[in-house]
Amino acid sequence: MARRLVDAGYPVQVFDLVPEAVADLVATGAKPADSSVATASGADLLLTSLPRPEHVESVMAGPDGALAALAPGSLWVDLTTNRVELLARLAAEAPDGVSVVESPVTGAVDGARTGDLTLFVGGAEADVDRVAPVLDHLGMVIRCGALGTGNVVKLVTNQLWFVAAAALGEGFAVGLANGVELDILWHAIRNSVGDSFVARHDAPSIFAGHYDPSFTLGLCLKDLGLLGELQERVRAELPMTDAARAAFAAAAERYGADVGELHVAKRIEDDAGLSMRLDGDWVPPWEK
Repeated sequence: MARRLVDAGYPVQVFDLVPEAVADLVATGAKPADSSVATASGADLLLTSLPRPEHVESVMAGPDGALAALAPGSLWVDLTTNRVELLARLAAEAPDGVSVVESPVTGAVDGARTGDLTLFVGGAEADVDRVAPVLDHLGMVIRCGALGTGNVVKLVTNQLWFVAAAALGEGFAVGLANGVELDILWHAIRNSVGDSFVARHDAPSIFAGHYDPSFTLGLCLKDLGLLGELQERVRAELPMTDAARAAFAAAAERYGADVGELHVAKRIEDDAGLSMRLDGDWVPPWEK
């Protein structure tokens, strides 16, 4: 995402705990910063993209945090899939004249590289109007409403993704166990009511056997936990969501939280004694 903003001609200053990540961006024209606070202190627009809500709080909160370092008239956009209550609290703590917008994203690493993300933006209309031309370089901007609604929408899309990812492995297993060739089965799924983003985008990571380490089971469980907080407001049982949560938890318990998300399908492979390998030129999503 930062590289796309550099390529679009914006003066971009970057900071990351991983020096190699900063070096890669500096090589494309970005300027390095020594800390998140230093990044914020000179910024008209600060964008954060972090793995978990607690990371956002650690970076942004408090008198010595990056939020306090922003100057009046500047704007903070959080691209993290975040806890709604935390975002509201941080917005309330923002210095006078500093605006806050949320914009969690979906579309995986390849979408970030190509500018084909979908961004779920929440915030005051005037603030969103101000930042939308910048976010347009990253992908499709969907205006979701007031601050907090962007993360609700993002988590709902992940809710459906997790259900579909857990179900895809089960569908492959049923077909394989009953004599259908995997390539025929996949072709049929993609050209039927069984089609989905998961079937098209994620299945090759199962076929290749790497299960897409660019998004881990731990991050899936983080989002499923945030979903659980939203789910408490629904006065009805949500058995599909609960089942998906249990499926990802079982995979993480077996393989660890740091492995690729689609180990949710590997667990089925291993238990059923099936192989979901399929020959093909499966370019990993993070290399596209």
